[in-house]
Amino acid sequence: MRIELTEKSLELKEELVKFVFRVYQETNGAYPALEWVKKKPSTNNFEEFKQVYEPFLEFRLRDEFDELYALRSEDGKIIGTVALVYNIEGKDVWWVPEEIKNEKIGLIEFFMVDPEYKGKGYGSKLLEFAVERLRKLGKEAYVITFPELEAYSYYLKKGFEKVMDYREFVVMKYKDEKG
Repeated sequence: MRIELTEKSLELKEELVKFVFRVYQETNGAYPALEWVKKKPSTNNFEEFKQVYEPFLEFRLRDEFDELYALRSEDGKIIGTVALVYNIEGKDVWWVPEEIKNEKIGLIEFFMVDPEYKGKGYGSKLLEFAVERLRKLGKEAYVITFPELEAYSYYLKKGFEKVMDYREFVVMKYKDEKG
């Protein structure tokens, strides 16, 4: 298994949509939340999901993510992803509270592991990698998630603490050894 920086992430859009759909199916439509969609696509209909999710993913790949990493299996299949957003200034990130929009903040986003590989430590490996990468960039690691998702309790176990509720989200900050 290897974590690699995705230089031309838009070229991976099709592969990423399929990967995210597997996660969507496994979570029974809970993640990604697709909170902007009135009628969420069926977990059994890839084309319907793709129609809704692909334009959003393209926006994120092109305009939002500063770095995207893919965890690949030995045969090259994407089995996990994590994105970093740390140049927040000027980005359309309505879901980030003003209180944390500054040059010290780095967001961990698009953090997922293929359901087939869940529970084998790959998520921990990706999350630790993301926190360390942000630390090297001089950023404090934050995540913004939904309180009802499994991810919320996962982040708590991995050293994040709740900072605030914001809209329908929970904002969490990584507590490192220094604080």
